[in-house]
Amino acid sequence: MSNPLLEKFTNPHGARPFDTIKNEHYMPAIKEAIKMHKEEIEAIKNFDGELTFANIIEPYANSGSAIEDISMIFFNLKSANTNDEMNEIAKEFSPLLTAHGNDVNLDADLFAKVKVVFDNKENEDLNAEQMTLLTKIYKGFVRNGALLSEEDKNKVRKIDEELSKLGLEFSDNLLKETNKFEMILDNKEDLAGLPEGLIEAAAMTATEKGHEGKWVFTLDYPSFGPFITYAQNRELRKKMTIASGTKCAKGDELDNQENVKRIAQLRFERAGILGYKSHADYILEERMAMSAQNVFDLLNNLKEKAMPAAVEHMDEVKAYAKEQDGVEDFSSWDYMYYYEKLKKERYSIDDEMLKPYFKLENVLNGVFEVATKLYGLNFKEVSNIPKYHQDVMTYEITDRDGNFISLFYGDYFPRSSKRGGAWMTAFREQYVLNGEDVRPHIANVCNFTKPTTTKPSLLTFNEVTTLFHEFGHALHGILTKCQYRMLSGPNVYWDFVELPSQILENWCFEKECLDLFAKHYETGELIPAELVQKLKDSSNFGEGRHTIRQLSLGLLDMAWHSGDPSNITNVEEFENLATQDVQLLPKVPGTMVSTSFGHIFAGGYSAGYYSYKWAEVLDADAFELFLEEGIFNTTIADRFRENILEKGGSEHPMDLYKRFRGREPEVDALLRRGGLI
Repeated sequence: MSNPLLEKFTNPHGARPFDTIKNEHYMPAIKEAIKMHKEEIEAIKNFDGELTFANIIEPYANSGSAIEDISMIFFNLKSANTNDEMNEIAKEFSPLLTAHGNDVNLDADLFAKVKVVFDNKENEDLNAEQMTLLTKIYKGFVRNGALLSEEDKNKVRKIDEELSKLGLEFSDNLLKETNKFEMILDNKEDLAGLPEGLIEAAAMTATEKGHEGKWVFTLDYPSFGPFITYAQNRELRKKMTIASGTKCAKGDELDNQENVKRIAQLRFERAGILGYKSHADYILEERMAMSAQNVFDLLNNLKEKAMPAAVEHMDEVKAYAKEQDGVEDFSSWDYMYYYEKLKKERYSIDDEMLKPYFKLENVLNGVFEVATKLYGLNFKEVSNIPKYHQDVMTYEITDRDGNFISLFYGDYFPRSSKRGGAWMTAFREQYVLNGEDVRPHIANVCNFTKPTTTKPSLLTFNEVTTLFHEFGHALHGILTKCQYRMLSGPNVYWDFVELPSQILENWCFEKECLDLFAKHYETGELIPAELVQKLKDSSNFGEGRHTIRQLSLGLLDMAWHSGDPSNITNVEEFENLATQDVQLLPKVPGTMVSTSFGHIFAGGYSAGYYSYKWAEVLDADAFELFLEEGIFNTTIADRFRENILEKGGSEHPMDLYKRFRGREPEVDALLRRGGLI
């Protein structure tokens, strides 16, 4: 059987052959790729010349490219365009990869050669990137058990394989549970307060799901978010909120409570075998924060600043709800509804007023124009690149001189085959091999409001900032100029990875930027200056509450991972205890965060969710420099590109940041931006 995953990719720029890949290709391809990688590893182990960086470390860093290519395609499509067969394949594919990874990481002969090079590093003339790579590879072996006894190595193997399966099960349950929920309405009165576009989208969803003439609302955010924000029917808001809050927490076959307890326990046990007090200690050794104490210090410092503002804000919204509708028992399904009404009353602005100015295609062209102004990039939509779904848009990116820089895939609408949320990913990472700069293939995957029969896709302002956020990640992958794949683009410390994404959100609040794309979809009128001012004036409304919400998630993450979880028997009780100091509303019985907290139980954010706030400090501090010099100042943009975006993980992030900013970041920049000081 010919297998496109094992053949040379002959599409323009080596684009992945999505049009010819079938599910039956994945397992034979990954097995062959593993076999090829084993041969590469054997060649390194059998090398009998001088043990140097060039002879051992570089061949190791460049090995396994076929595994990278195949697994990137498989796991990206499993997130963005999956099906039942892929989910079944993953149950064999993922553990196979984990087992092979452990075979390499725990190979004593291979590690012995790496250790010789590491121990002799001062005798080689290595540049900063080479030294970083050598240290990363050496530590990678040690942190995966290379110094352990055979008995302990086998324990780590078993734990890793079980964690691999549990992560897949967690994700599959969450996707199935999200897709399973439908709120079918057939009474027009129940639609009171809802925007016209949302009602039209719900009617389209109903038709797609076989409920012609009715309206269907789902837990996909473009449906769920506006519903709980605008629906006048309080009971229906309650129904949606509880459905979302009890995802994978109902005690049925899709329940994730046992999964999260088991995942936390295995992570703790693994850390202990490797000589760490907790999973957080293990993770944070390789983060800018460095220790659990530093994370708690950051979170608690921000809590002290934000809590008074959050309580004051919440009291204000509660009083408004009571005054407007006599609400005495203010609950979580009331907050967004009355928050939005109060914001509109106070600032004469809401999402529905802004959406006509944010047609998806215009916003996308706008973020491209920002990248052109800042970094000299040019974007051309192309049709000669295979797509994995018809919704995907494909672009060729070149620089000022016409040199190819990257491919870009944009995938923006929800579907049952795609998990929720928004993310950036890569189908090929950048690296240099045999003198050739292999350029990246980058994708943004989101879940934005779909076009209807009468309206294009009109984004909320939150969706606009999300698009800019994910494109900031994309720029990190697109502009990278590293020697080694392991260090390029977003392969950085996890609490540094959000800087390029979060800083780009700041441009969305500036009229000079908005004028590039914020045009009324019917009249072509630019967004009025007074509306932009209202947007800026209202941007900090509820900032205290938003900060506390983020801190509660960070604290919950640290609670799971900074101690011994073996005594956790009841997930709901554990959550309540972990977040009691930051609870602003009564907890709804039966609702949980952990069972659908994919960031920490199925993503890479375990003991790392705090990094969003950490990176907010960085991005607020960095953007102040752009504000001082001009948001499209190319001198500052060049410094950011050269010291942050191009460098990837080739040097320590604090060194890179100080080179850009001239000093370490200041927390007060974040507090100033949020109006908290």
